[in-house]
Amino acid sequence: MINFEFLEKNLETLRIQYLSAQPFPHLLIDNFCDEEKLLKAYSNVPELNNKSRDYAFANNKFEKSNYREICPEFMELYNDLSSERFNRILAFITAKKTFVDPKNFGGGLHQGKKNSFLDMHLDFNYHPLNKNWYRELNLLLYLNKDWKPEYKGQLKIKDLRTNDEAELDVPFNRLIIQQCAPYTLHGYDMTNFPEGRYRTSIATYAYQVHERLIETPRTTDWFPKENASFWKKQFAKNYNFLVKTKNKFFGSATAKNQ
Repeated sequence: MINFEFLEKNLETLRIQYLSAQPFPHLLIDNFCDEEKLLKAYSNVPELNNKSRDYAFANNKFEKSNYREICPEFMELYNDLSSERFNRILAFITAKKTFVDPKNFGGGLHQGKKNSFLDMHLDFNYHPLNKNWYRELNLLLYLNKDWKPEYKGQLKIKDLRTNDEAELDVPFNRLIIQQCAPYTLHGYDMTNFPEGRYRTSIATYAYQVHERLIETPRTTDWFPKENASFWKKQFAKNYNFLVKTKNKFFGSATAKNQ
């Protein structure tokens, strides 16, 4: 399903584009999948009802971790993304020994319904189950058929070190590879999709094995807008502590849903 031939023929160009992108390394790959197969997969996407656990920092956002169950085309995509062939491509593009999580912990099909948004944030850095796997990349495949800029929902990225930012369009069959680091903020503003249409994507994550931890393990760090309420800002400030306390006593709901 993945257009491997295109990727392998253009490795040098893709590597330069990724490493030189601003405000931090990222890459846009259009026609990432076989168009016919991805259209068939898209036609099988149901309306999701499992709300994401982003609390006050997202609105009307839903997810399905086991998206491969939806149709054979999604199973093929899942297998391609976790294949050794794709891992070799990723490692070359990023110039790092990266690999896709074969169980896709925390990833899956994401669906933003009416007035959906996702506040700017940093993702968890070390894998909750494999403690020395450092999260190097977000791989986001967009399924927004006939998307237009006025629908909004562009992926916003911002470098915490410099405050430089960019806004990336999210049309159908575009993969965005985005570096994960302690400064790589990302999210999206409130959407304006037509009735019955949703901001839809497949999220997959890639890692690197660390012999020693170079950062303090964290969950998601949220950065709500300046005009956010006092209580939302306080929630963001204490989010890591609250989630770690909850997981200590009740376990990770994300892990249970894999």
